[in-house]
Amino acid sequence: MTALLPTLRRGGWVDRPVSDLFDRFFEDFGWPTRFTEERAWSPPLDISETENELILRLEVPGMDKKDININVSKEILTVTGEKKTEKEEDETYHCTERCYGSFSRSICLPSDVDTDKVDATFKEGVLTITLPRSEAAKPRHIEIKS
Repeated sequence: MTALLPTLRRGGWVDRPVSDLFDRFFEDFGWPTRFTEERAWSPPLDISETENELILRLEVPGMDKKDININVSKEILTVTGEKKTEKEEDETYHCTERCYGSFSRSICLPSDVDTDKVDATFKEGVLTITLPRSEAAKPRHIEIKS
């Protein structure tokens, strides 16, 4: 029995705080937890493509475009932001399911994207990022010479 204890303590359930055990218990039933105030969140993302461009759409309802940053470095696009809490001090909350706090999404881009011509629009809580393909990557028709 003593040989088993170091294994349990090394990274098993013994090292976890009690609040983590309760949080996981309540999450299994879909109930909100009382032991964590703010959870990490990540906005849902859709990626699609056309012949000429790659299109990313992120759902960020309740955010303002000034709270979102978009950076492109080599072949990685990173979107960061923060959704501020809307809780009123004079109200008693019984359930909070909406997510607040900082987020960061990084997407590896294909090498045929022209990162100098990235465009972003924000409408009705959806951030749309358009990444055009480079001219060299676009399909071309080749004439056959005789």
